[in-house]
Amino acid sequence: MTALHEFATWENVLTLLRGEPAVSGWLSSTGWGLFLGDPKAVAPVQRALAEAGVREVMFAADFAPDGRTALHLFEVGPAVEPAFGYPGPNPGTLVLVDGVAAGLWRRLPRAVPGVVSAPSADPALLERTLRERLPDAVGATEEQIAAVEERLGVALSEELKVLFRVTRVGPPGPDGSGDWEADYAEVEDAESAVGCELFGLDGLFAATAATRLGSRRSAETEAVVTSDDAAVLDLVGSPGWIAFGSNGGDTFAVDMTPGPGGHLGQVILISHEESIGADLYGESLTELVLNGFERGGRADGGVEWGPPVTARVGDGPGGMADLESAAHPDLEVVRISRGGNTPPISLAPIAGLPRLRTLIAHPGTLADPLEIAGMSGLEYLGIGLDEWRILLDAGAVPRGLLAANVEVRGDEHPVEVVATANELLALWGRPLIAHTVVRG
Repeated sequence: MTALHEFATWENVLTLLRGEPAVSGWLSSTGWGLFLGDPKAVAPVQRALAEAGVREVMFAADFAPDGRTALHLFEVGPAVEPAFGYPGPNPGTLVLVDGVAAGLWRRLPRAVPGVVSAPSADPALLERTLRERLPDAVGATEEQIAAVEERLGVALSEELKVLFRVTRVGPPGPDGSGDWEADYAEVEDAESAVGCELFGLDGLFAATAATRLGSRRSAETEAVVTSDDAAVLDLVGSPGWIAFGSNGGDTFAVDMTPGPGGHLGQVILISHEESIGADLYGESLTELVLNGFERGGRADGGVEWGPPVTARVGDGPGGMADLESAAHPDLEVVRISRGGNTPPISLAPIAGLPRLRTLIAHPGTLADPLEIAGMSGLEYLGIGLDEWRILLDAGAVPRGLLAANVEVRGDEHPVEVVATANELLALWGRPLIAHTVVRG
């Protein structure tokens, strides 16, 4: 037990929240999802979180009329991706199988035969230009370049090799590596000559899914489609996206796995504000160095909602009228929401679809939750508390799931939600959500 589990630590927060019979929310070391008249009230809790080495905590408080309070603290472990910022008593995404990434993160680039370098790609011209701009630069040896290719497991484009034959300088890369011997002026000169901030030879990295930020839930509920004429494959990341520089926020990469309408070695821009896809920035490194990186254009990226890959059924923008309209052999993700007096619906139209990996159905939207039992291909399932109860009691939870979530309306008590979440975690032998009750 730590200060986090002492009633006095929470007393100021609870005093401000008192007024309803019960409240729930999240608090983290950097923020809170609550309306508080005095933000300073959270300071003791945040200090206690830091002292305990806990990033965030979910809580619920039951208030009796005479002031007696039961404070429930829920601390998630490595098997839960917290739902900080989500409304209602939601503990987060339950990661049922350790070490297996979301379906979208596992997508690898497909081979596109016949792609070649762009006509503007001219390694000889690029080298002459860079040597004119950087007459005193120190370049990498062929052995050093070969070592980087071995580390990355992919051959660099001829243009990228030319860049580092001329200058190897750059600040430390994401792994802490870089050319520490170069002084600031050399780095600045190299970046001015090329037109962007450079990572340096040792700072090159493959922009795979593992290098991007994004929640498990987001990855499980999105899908991508690459059109037949796309220049860039719509992926979370690729071992062939070789990140070499930055504009101060987004990442530039040479693309060695282009789409059917692209060129080998084209330059793409990976946005720090997006978790999927990349935009074509220039057809070659030569073009951008000669004409300036600022002239690069950005095309729209590639998350596609709607048939045939994803479908929203029910209320909200883009919602389809029924599951029959959404059913398609390529369908991967289905989200069901209903409002008003619309009757619950059957899952029969999508039960046998071969690629369906994600189903999210808001509480009360399913006519028969046991229809889920036959959907063995599901990897992610989000359903309401009552629907989970039906599956658990019948021993019918699909065992092929990799992750799950308890969808909440907002009026459920967190103790019930966490208890159900722990039942699911226990089925897979995963660490449970710790539940502590503090009274005062």
